[in-house]
Amino acid sequence: QVQLVESGGGSVQAGGSLRLSCAVSRYTVKMGWFRQAPGKEREGVAAITAGDATYYADSVKGRFTISRDNAENTLYLQMNSLKPEDTAMYYCAAGGTLSGGLGTSRDYRYWGQGTQVTVSS
Repeated sequence: QVQLVESGGGSVQAGGSLRLSCAVSRYTVKMGWFRQAPGKEREGVAAITAGDATYYADSVKGRFTISRDNAENTLYLQMNSLKPEDTAMYYCAAGGTLSGGLGTSRDYRYWGQGTQVTVSS
């Protein structure tokens, strides 16, 4: 079992920044961030492997950065140049399969409760 607790969401104007954090009970071979907007499917945003390979959705490349602090057992998602279309509930995920890059939600086994990000224009 892996416990994940997200924090850091909030409301920000377009062009602003937020950093999401995910407290992790233990790391798995691949971990990621997903998001889900109302009426839409959950989509992958970024993932990081045990070997520090990173993967990003095309929509966030160059704006978002996934990282982790092993000493603090925390996964981060730094989000810059936020856009209204980034508005969604953001979820931390663990237990991803090593193959397949970012992957889909079906590739991850453990999920946090989510943190809301709202970007206004």
